[in-house]
Amino acid sequence: MTVHFIGAGPGAPDLLTLRGAKLIAQSPVCLYAGSLIPEGVLEHCAPGTRVINTAPLSLDDIIEEISSAHAIGQDIARLHSGDLSVWSAMGEQIRRLQALGIPYDITPGVPSFAAAAAALDVELTRPGVAQSVVLTRTSGRASAMPERETLSAFAQTGATLAIHLSVHVLPRVISELLPHYGAECPIAVVWRASWPDERIVRATLGTLDLEIAQQMERTALILVGAPLAAGAFEESRLYAADYDRRYRPVGTQPRFPQNP
Repeated sequence: MTVHFIGAGPGAPDLLTLRGAKLIAQSPVCLYAGSLIPEGVLEHCAPGTRVINTAPLSLDDIIEEISSAHAIGQDIARLHSGDLSVWSAMGEQIRRLQALGIPYDITPGVPSFAAAAAALDVELTRPGVAQSVVLTRTSGRASAMPERETLSAFAQTGATLAIHLSVHVLPRVISELLPHYGAECPIAVVWRASWPDERIVRATLGTLDLEIAQQMERTALILVGAPLAAGAFEESRLYAADYDRRYRPVGTQPRFPQNP
Protein backbone atom coordinates (compact mmCIF):
# COMPACT_ATOMS: atom_id res chain seq x y z
CA MET A 1 0.00 0.00 0.00
CA THR A 2 1.28 3.47 -0.93
CA VAL A 3 0.02 7.03 -0.61
CA HIS A 4 0.65 8.67 -3.99
CA PHE A 5 0.99 12.44 -3.58
CA ILE A 6 0.13 13.79 -7.03
CA GLY A 7 0.40 17.31 -8.38
CA ALA A 8 -2.93 17.65 -10.20
CA GLY A 9 -1.87 20.66 -12.25
CA PRO A 10 -3.55 24.06 -12.58
CA GLY A 11 -7.02 22.79 -13.40
CA ALA A 12 -7.42 21.39 -16.91
CA PRO A 13 -7.97 17.60 -16.60
CA ASP A 14 -5.49 16.93 -19.41
CA LEU A 15 -2.69 18.93 -17.78
CA LEU A 16 -1.74 15.98 -15.60
CA THR A 17 1.43 13.96 -16.08
CA LEU A 18 0.98 10.50 -17.59
CA ARG A 19 2.28 9.03 -14.34
CA GLY A 20 -0.19 11.03 -12.28
CA ALA A 21 -3.16 9.98 -14.41
CA LYS A 22 -2.06 6.33 -14.25
CA LEU A 23 -1.71 6.38 -10.46
CA ILE A 24 -5.13 8.00 -10.04
CA ALA A 25 -6.71 5.31 -12.21
CA GLN A 26 -5.02 2.53 -10.25
CA SER A 27 -5.84 3.79 -6.74
CA PRO A 28 -9.06 2.56 -5.08
CA VAL A 29 -9.09 5.66 -2.83
CA CYS A 30 -8.70 9.29 -3.95
CA LEU A 31 -8.32 12.24 -1.59
CA TYR A 32 -8.48 15.59 -3.35
CA ALA A 33 -8.45 19.25 -2.40
CA GLY A 34 -11.93 20.08 -3.64
CA SER A 35 -11.59 23.83 -3.13
CA LEU A 36 -8.90 24.00 -5.82
CA ILE A 37 -9.20 20.90 -8.01
CA PRO A 38 -12.07 20.76 -10.54
CA GLU A 39 -14.22 17.65 -10.71
CA GLY A 40 -13.01 17.03 -14.27
CA VAL A 41 -9.70 15.78 -12.85
CA LEU A 42 -11.63 13.08 -10.98
CA GLU A 43 -12.66 11.57 -14.31
CA HIS A 44 -9.28 9.82 -14.22
CA CYS A 45 -10.55 7.75 -11.27
CA ALA A 46 -11.68 4.21 -12.00
CA PRO A 47 -15.34 3.30 -11.45
CA GLY A 48 -15.97 2.47 -7.83
CA THR A 49 -13.14 4.61 -6.49
CA ARG A 50 -13.80 6.01 -3.02
CA VAL A 51 -13.47 9.77 -3.56
CA ILE A 52 -13.02 12.07 -0.57
CA ASN A 53 -13.01 15.86 -0.69
CA THR A 54 -10.48 17.04 1.90
CA ALA A 55 -11.50 20.71 1.79
CA PRO A 56 -13.68 20.47 4.94
CA LEU A 57 -11.30 18.09 6.76
CA SER A 58 -8.61 18.81 9.33
CA LEU A 59 -5.12 17.33 9.10
CA ASP A 60 -6.12 14.75 11.72
CA ASP A 61 -9.17 13.79 9.65
CA ILE A 62 -7.04 13.37 6.52
CA ILE A 63 -4.51 11.16 8.27
CA GLU A 64 -7.34 9.09 9.72
CA GLU A 65 -8.71 8.47 6.21
CA ILE A 66 -5.24 7.48 5.02
CA SER A 67 -4.68 5.19 8.00
CA SER A 68 -8.01 3.45 7.39
CA ALA A 69 -7.10 2.73 3.77
CA HIS A 70 -3.62 1.64 4.81
CA ALA A 71 -5.10 -0.85 7.28
CA ILE A 72 -6.86 -2.72 4.46
CA GLY A 73 -4.01 -2.39 1.97
CA GLN A 74 -5.55 0.17 -0.40
CA ASP A 75 -3.42 2.58 -2.43
CA ILE A 76 -4.39 6.24 -2.15
CA ALA A 77 -4.15 9.00 -4.75
CA ARG A 78 -3.66 12.21 -2.75
CA LEU A 79 -4.29 15.13 -5.13
CA HIS A 80 -3.11 18.69 -4.63
CA SER A 81 -3.48 21.50 -7.15
CA GLY A 82 -0.51 22.65 -9.22
CA ASP A 83 2.80 21.19 -8.09
CA LEU A 84 3.51 19.76 -4.67
CA SER A 85 6.81 21.55 -4.09
CA VAL A 86 5.25 24.88 -3.08
CA TRP A 87 2.35 25.78 -0.75
CA SER A 88 0.80 22.32 -0.91
CA ALA A 89 0.87 21.44 2.82
CA MET A 90 2.30 18.10 1.72
CA GLY A 91 5.21 18.33 4.14
CA GLU A 92 3.08 18.16 7.27
CA GLN A 93 1.20 15.16 5.91
CA ILE A 94 4.44 13.34 5.05
CA ARG A 95 5.74 13.97 8.56
CA ARG A 96 2.68 12.22 9.96
CA LEU A 97 3.02 9.32 7.51
CA GLN A 98 6.67 8.85 8.41
CA ALA A 99 5.77 8.65 12.09
CA LEU A 100 3.13 6.03 11.30
CA GLY A 101 5.36 4.03 8.98
CA ILE A 102 3.01 4.49 6.00
CA PRO A 103 4.83 4.45 2.62
CA TYR A 104 4.36 7.24 0.11
CA ASP A 105 5.75 8.63 -3.14
CA ILE A 106 5.53 11.97 -4.94
CA THR A 107 4.56 12.76 -8.54
CA PRO A 108 5.13 16.40 -9.56
CA GLY A 109 2.56 18.43 -11.45
CA VAL A 110 2.29 21.45 -13.76
CA PRO A 111 2.66 24.53 -11.51
CA SER A 112 0.20 27.40 -11.73
CA PHE A 113 2.84 29.95 -12.71
CA ALA A 114 3.74 27.84 -15.76
CA ALA A 115 0.09 27.58 -16.79
CA ALA A 116 -0.31 31.34 -16.36
CA ALA A 117 2.76 32.05 -18.49
CA ALA A 118 1.38 29.75 -21.20
CA ALA A 119 -1.95 31.58 -21.09
CA LEU A 120 -0.05 34.86 -21.56
CA ASP A 121 2.11 33.49 -24.41
CA VAL A 122 5.27 34.63 -22.66
CA GLU A 123 8.64 33.29 -21.59
CA LEU A 124 9.29 34.57 -18.09
CA THR A 125 13.06 34.78 -18.68
CA ARG A 126 14.47 36.76 -21.58
CA PRO A 127 18.13 37.33 -22.49
CA GLY A 128 19.34 40.74 -21.35
CA VAL A 129 16.04 41.43 -19.56
CA ALA A 130 15.54 38.96 -16.71
CA GLN A 131 16.96 35.53 -16.02
CA SER A 132 15.30 34.74 -12.72
CA VAL A 133 11.76 33.98 -11.60
CA VAL A 134 10.80 34.44 -7.95
CA LEU A 135 7.85 32.43 -6.66
CA THR A 136 6.47 34.22 -3.63
CA ARG A 137 3.36 35.35 -1.79
CA THR A 138 2.22 37.77 0.89
CA SER A 139 1.50 36.82 4.49
CA GLY A 140 -1.76 35.06 5.16
CA ARG A 141 -3.61 33.55 8.09
CA ALA A 142 -2.36 30.03 7.31
CA SER A 143 1.32 30.94 6.93
CA ALA A 144 3.20 34.13 7.75
CA MET A 145 6.11 35.32 5.60
CA PRO A 146 9.62 35.45 7.11
CA GLU A 147 10.72 39.04 7.77
CA ARG A 148 13.39 39.04 5.06
CA GLU A 149 11.08 37.69 2.34
CA THR A 150 9.33 40.89 1.33
CA LEU A 151 8.07 41.97 -2.08
CA SER A 152 10.29 45.02 -1.82
CA ALA A 153 13.39 42.86 -1.30
CA PHE A 154 12.58 40.62 -4.24
CA ALA A 155 11.68 43.60 -6.45
CA GLN A 156 15.14 45.08 -5.98
CA THR A 157 16.58 42.16 -7.96
CA GLY A 158 14.62 43.07 -11.10
CA ALA A 159 13.54 39.43 -11.47
CA THR A 160 10.16 38.35 -12.79
CA LEU A 161 7.82 37.88 -9.84
CA ALA A 162 5.10 35.25 -9.67
CA ILE A 163 3.04 36.36 -6.68
CA HIS A 164 0.61 33.75 -5.39
CA LEU A 165 -2.33 33.99 -2.98
CA SER A 166 -2.21 37.78 -2.89
CA VAL A 167 -4.82 39.26 -5.21
CA HIS A 168 -6.93 40.13 -2.15
CA VAL A 169 -4.22 42.64 -1.11
CA LEU A 170 -3.56 43.90 -4.63
CA PRO A 171 -3.28 47.59 -3.67
CA ARG A 172 -0.53 46.77 -1.17
CA VAL A 173 1.29 44.61 -3.73
CA ILE A 174 1.29 47.48 -6.24
CA SER A 175 2.47 50.04 -3.68
CA GLU A 176 5.42 47.85 -2.66
CA LEU A 177 6.50 47.16 -6.23
CA LEU A 178 6.11 50.61 -7.80
CA PRO A 179 9.26 52.18 -6.29
CA HIS A 180 11.42 49.42 -7.71
CA TYR A 181 9.86 48.51 -11.08
CA GLY A 182 8.29 51.83 -12.03
CA ALA A 183 4.82 52.65 -13.30
CA GLU A 184 5.51 51.35 -16.82
CA CYS A 185 6.43 47.83 -15.70
CA PRO A 186 3.99 45.27 -17.14
CA ILE A 187 1.77 43.25 -14.84
CA ALA A 188 -0.74 40.48 -15.49
CA VAL A 189 -3.32 38.90 -13.24
CA VAL A 190 -4.36 35.40 -14.30
CA TRP A 191 -7.35 33.81 -12.64
CA ARG A 192 -8.03 30.05 -12.93
CA ALA A 193 -5.37 29.41 -15.58
CA SER A 194 -6.38 26.53 -17.89
CA TRP A 195 -9.96 26.39 -16.52
CA PRO A 196 -12.87 26.98 -18.94
CA ASP A 197 -13.59 30.33 -17.24
CA GLU A 198 -9.95 31.49 -17.23
CA ARG A 199 -9.60 35.26 -17.04
CA ILE A 200 -6.58 37.44 -17.83
CA VAL A 201 -6.04 41.11 -17.05
CA ARG A 202 -2.96 42.85 -18.52
CA ALA A 203 -1.78 46.33 -17.57
CA THR A 204 1.16 48.18 -16.06
CA LEU A 205 1.82 48.86 -12.41
CA GLY A 206 0.64 52.40 -13.00
CA THR A 207 -2.57 51.58 -14.90
CA LEU A 208 -3.90 48.38 -13.32
CA ASP A 209 -7.48 48.75 -12.11
CA LEU A 210 -7.25 47.73 -8.47
CA GLU A 211 -10.98 46.97 -8.41
CA ILE A 212 -10.33 43.66 -10.18
CA ALA A 213 -9.27 42.27 -6.81
CA GLN A 214 -12.95 42.27 -5.85
CA GLN A 215 -13.83 40.13 -8.88
CA MET A 216 -11.24 37.36 -8.49
CA GLU A 217 -10.64 34.83 -5.75
CA ARG A 218 -7.37 34.80 -3.82
CA THR A 219 -6.06 31.96 -6.01
CA ALA A 220 -5.45 34.37 -8.89
CA LEU A 221 -1.76 34.67 -9.80
CA ILE A 222 0.00 38.03 -10.22
CA LEU A 223 2.94 38.15 -12.64
CA VAL A 224 5.19 41.21 -12.73
CA GLY A 225 8.31 41.94 -14.74
CA ALA A 226 9.81 43.28 -17.96
CA PRO A 227 9.58 39.94 -19.85
CA LEU A 228 5.79 40.33 -19.90
CA ALA A 229 6.14 43.20 -22.35
CA ALA A 230 6.31 42.64 -26.10
CA GLY A 231 9.39 44.86 -26.50
CA ALA A 232 12.67 43.96 -28.15
CA PHE A 233 15.13 41.68 -26.40
CA GLU A 234 18.38 39.95 -27.23
CA GLU A 235 18.51 36.51 -28.80
CA SER A 236 20.31 33.91 -26.74
CA ARG A 237 23.54 32.40 -28.06
CA LEU A 238 22.11 28.90 -27.80
CA TYR A 239 21.03 28.63 -31.43
CA ALA A 240 23.45 31.12 -32.98
CA ALA A 241 25.10 29.67 -36.08
CA ASP A 242 28.61 30.44 -34.76
CA TYR A 243 27.99 29.13 -31.23
CA ASP A 244 30.23 26.15 -30.56
CA ARG A 245 28.27 23.61 -28.52
CA ARG A 246 28.40 19.94 -27.70
CA TYR A 247 25.73 18.93 -30.19
CA ARG A 248 26.82 21.29 -32.99
CA PRO A 249 30.63 21.69 -33.09
CA VAL A 250 31.80 24.83 -34.92
CA GLY A 251 35.24 25.80 -36.24
CA THR A 252 38.47 23.90 -36.78
CA GLN A 253 39.04 23.42 -33.05
CA PRO A 254 35.60 22.95 -31.47
CA ARG A 255 35.32 22.81 -27.70
CA PHE A 256 33.45 19.52 -27.92
CA PRO A 257 34.75 17.66 -31.00
CA GLN A 258 32.49 14.98 -32.35
CA ASN A 259 33.46 11.41 -31.63
CA PRO A 260 34.66 9.57 -34.76
